[in-house]
Amino acid sequence: MARTVGTRSLRKAQPAPVMHVQATVDRNGEAGAGDAGGGTAVSDIRAQARNPGVPLDLGWVNDVRVNASAVERRAATMVARRTVKKEWQAAWLLRAITLLDLTTLAGDDTSGNVRRLCAKARQPVRADMLAALGAGQLGIHVAAVCVYHNLVRVAVEALAGSGIPVAAVSAGFPAGQIGHGQKLAEIGASLQAGAREIDVVISRAHVLTGDWQALYDEVRDFRAACGEAHLKTILATGELGTLRNVGMASLVCMMAGADFVKTSTGKESVNATLPVGLVMARAIRDYYERTGRRVGFKPAGGIRSARQALDWLALMKEELGDPWLHPELFRIGASGLLSDIERQLAHTISGRYAAAHHLPMV
Repeated sequence: MARTVGTRSLRKAQPAPVMHVQATVDRNGEAGAGDAGGGTAVSDIRAQARNPGVPLDLGWVNDVRVNASAVERRAATMVARRTVKKEWQAAWLLRAITLLDLTTLAGDDTSGNVRRLCAKARQPVRADMLAALGAGQLGIHVAAVCVYHNLVRVAVEALAGSGIPVAAVSAGFPAGQIGHGQKLAEIGASLQAGAREIDVVISRAHVLTGDWQALYDEVRDFRAACGEAHLKTILATGELGTLRNVGMASLVCMMAGADFVKTSTGKESVNATLPVGLVMARAIRDYYERTGRRVGFKPAGGIRSARQALDWLALMKEELGDPWLHPELFRIGASGLLSDIERQLAHTISGRYAAAHHLPMV
């Protein structure tokens, strides 16, 4: 976790301009490391090997050290060095769309607004805009739609035939303050309703009291309950106290078999931040170097602007490399982000920002 890789400007590792995206798709029909829009349709999450986990290694966990000042400096310079502009920016933003877990987790959610969200997931950018960008044939759609358990079946029906999975938030989301048996039952009910991905919230008390065995056992049970569905563990990092706790909790969840580690529920006072993301990315890299298993990362909560999306893509590119620029290993959990990305794409095409009524509502 303490090792630092050499830094590079985003300009040196950009994908091809939008109008040349299709030329970068490799012979197997999958997106090359440098393309922008994700190639053809978003890859099936099942293409990424599951993380089976490893036995809990408390020595490894307790060895975690985080220099908070260095982490904050690194995150700040990453934002300052971002120079991607014009067609290169559009290419990166098309890639960001394919990484979105398009989310609605509001108290006033209805079946109607979930169906509208699913329609947007199928066609996240207007067809005429994609054609103007030279990306009309790429089949771009979001990575998943994330909803509460009671609306999973509605989302599954609305997305039928699209290949877009439904992710359900479970295990007493967002506070996690229900019994363990209830958490497992909720996961099972979401799977029965058709969810293919499960976003579970951990018990923060296990982290705050240093009870790593309890956290490991909890996540192992979640992993078993998920079966073939992919498990994303939400750390609620804004409530874990320190960056070291974030790093330690990330490792324990991965040891227990989490397929993704996720920053936040979106309901905490502090959600996804780049310093937290950097610590979690280093933990993912450490786990990969020791076990050979790639684990995904999902920042969520407070990511609303296209510029923020580019910052997160830069972090993934520089810290973890090209494999983490695909939906099998990287997601952005957001509800309002897509609207701003569309505005930026409209500006690339016309030189002007589109009025809100010219863009379909998310």
